[in-house]
Amino acid sequence: MQFQWYPGHMTKAKRQMQEDIKLIDLIIELVDARAPLSSRNPDIDELGKQKARLVLMNKADLADAKKTEAWSAYFQDKGCFAVCIDARSRAGMKVIQHTILKACEEKLERDRRRGIKNRPVRAMVVGIPNVGKSTFINTYAGKACTKTGNKPGVTKGKQWIRLNKNVELLDTPGILWPKFEDQRVGLHLALIGSIKDEILNTDGLALELIGILTASYPGSLALRYGIEETRKAEEVLRAIAEARNCLGRGNELDYSKAAAIIVDEFRSGRTGRFTIEMPPKE
Repeated sequence: MQFQWYPGHMTKAKRQMQEDIKLIDLIIELVDARAPLSSRNPDIDELGKQKARLVLMNKADLADAKKTEAWSAYFQDKGCFAVCIDARSRAGMKVIQHTILKACEEKLERDRRRGIKNRPVRAMVVGIPNVGKSTFINTYAGKACTKTGNKPGVTKGKQWIRLNKNVELLDTPGILWPKFEDQRVGLHLALIGSIKDEILNTDGLALELIGILTASYPGSLALRYGIEETRKAEEVLRAIAEARNCLGRGNELDYSKAAAIIVDEFRSGRTGRFTIEMPPKE
């Protein structure tokens, strides 16, 4: 399967980000805890190489907790501050204010020496589509500051948000990058919902997901769907279609309906807490 989605507004958003980076002290990058590396835009590293960095692993409630710990250590080894959160339930949110100030200690100390007082930290919130930037901002601010939605491409323009006397946030649209060199990255983004479903082959996506889960989390699909797992993804898909009574015309099994169920229940966490990639070994 080939994966790519790069609407025209993303090019404009990237150019705007290049201009706005001069105005900020800190980059807060949201990633999906189920695929933390695939859900990072590599362009951000180049754009923000001179800025303090905070990585928020959002949707941690949907990810494998032990693997999330490994990812946290990975990002810290790369010189980033890292916090695991679930923006919807506020889990992990209490430490963010302290972490922002910690990440910007050098900037705050420079301001103090120059006699600059009460200038808030300016942080740019970045991330690819559907990692939860707007939900994070609204939860952090304690009010609805931005539009949210469980689909990519909700935020279209930038906006400054004054949270308190210490922190201002610049919200930006989610941007991907023009070409996935590794199609495995594209697969991961499709699975977590960062690529529009309308351009995806859901049947093929479900088969790929079955392959990942049976290899990394054997028994999880058997437990969820009451089936017998096999090594062949097609057989597992058929068993799930039968178990969920996915029927089409003439009482034929509807594999597309079963595929949509598998992908949807993975994304929502109903199948279990799974992480679909591990930190690369140096």
